[in-house]
Amino acid sequence: MDNKNTAGWKVTNTDELLKKLSSFSIRNIDSSSQEDLSIAVMNLISIEEHLYFTAMKTNNTEYLGALKSAREMRIKLLRELIGQPEGELWCTSKHLLASSMRLMEVGTKYLAAGKKKEADEKFVDAFDIYSVFWGLKLNQGLMSKQHERPIVPSKGLDAFGRLREIVSRIIDCCRE
Repeated sequence: MDNKNTAGWKVTNTDELLKKLSSFSIRNIDSSSQEDLSIAVMNLISIEEHLYFTAMKTNNTEYLGALKSAREMRIKLLRELIGQPEGELWCTSKHLLASSMRLMEVGTKYLAAGKKKEADEKFVDAFDIYSVFWGLKLNQGLMSKQHERPIVPSKGLDAFGRLREIVSRIIDCCRE
């Protein structure tokens, strides 16, 4: 995929981005593999973290070799997912995915502890951050097909809510 901004896709603020994302047709985007790839990258980031902490806690630097291998795979897959975006969007994408994964894990722990309200808050935060990742990715023109039916978000939502709703409709791992 081309990693350059496509004509008409360069936006300067959240409202413009949300308007552009709303122009996507639900049925014309095959995002199943892309969503799976984003989850794989999230897990590789977590693997890197766990191998680092294992190396430090055990004083066994052999784990750092496995960390290096996981990092190389993560770099390869992230490049496949987002290409070479402008500015610092490479690192931003990595950190958005990592933050989303960590918030999902915190939410799951809260859920297991019977703290449903706190879990729900963390799950919404995780999806909001994940939606920001997809908003940036889509804004970079990496999924630049012509689309037929616009997605119109519900009225009365803040920017996160509108982005969450749009991404929920566009990114569907179950669509084959």
